Amino acid sequence: MSTTQTPPVLAAELAQAWADIQRYHPELPDLAAPESLIGESSSACGHELSFERLLHEAVHGVAAARGVRDTSRAGRYHNRRFLAIAEELGLDHPDEPHPSSGFSLVTLTPEAKRRYRPTTERLQRALKAHSAATAGDTARSFRGPAARHGSSGGGVRVKAVCDCGRNVRVVPSVLAQAPIVCGGCGKPFRIPDVVAAAG
Repeated sequence: MSTTQTPPVLAAELAQAWADIQRYHPELPDLAAPESLIGESSSACGHELSFERLLHEAVHGVAAARGVRDTSRAGRYHNRRFLAIAEELGLDHPDEPHPSSGFSLVTLTPEAKRRYRPTTERLQRALKAHSAATAGDTARSFRGPAARHGSSGGGVRVKAVCDCGRNVRVVPSVLAQAPIVCGGCGKPFRIPDVVAAAG
C-alpha cells in the first residue's frame, strides 16, 4: 500500500467508513461530499478528523433523516435529541452538557469500538498517510482561514472576488464543489489566496 495517499483516496476511505455505519443504521443518508470533511472542522463537532468525529456527523445525518432538530445556537449547542441518537449509534457522553456546545463531546462506547475496529484501523491508516502526504505543503499552498488564523474553521467564510470587483463570503469547500458565478459580469468568484498561489 502506498504511503502517500491523496485526498481522493482519503475521501474514498471516509465514504467506506460511512457505508460501514450505514450497515448498522440504514436510515443514515449517503455522505454527499466526503472530501468536505477533510479540510473543514468545527469546534462543536470536533477539531480532528477521526472515526469518532465521523460517527458524530452520522448522528446529525440520522437526525436530519428523521426531521429532528438536534442542535441550536447556529449548530453549536447539541441538545438531548442529539444525545438520544448518539446513544443509538454507539456514542457515550458526559453527564452534564458543556455550557456552549451541549452534548457534543461524545466518545465511542466499548461496544462501538469493538464493532467498528476494522473500520477505525483502516481510516486511521488513511488519515496517517494523508497527513504524511500533505506535511510537505509549502506556505504558498492554500490552507484556508482556519490554518492561517488558528480558528476552528467549521463553516468559516472567506472573501471570494470576481473580475468586476464584487465579492461574496463563502466557505472554501463550497466554492471548491462548483463555481459561483457573479450576476454582474458572469465570471466565477475566486478566493484571492488561491489566485496568488497559482501565479
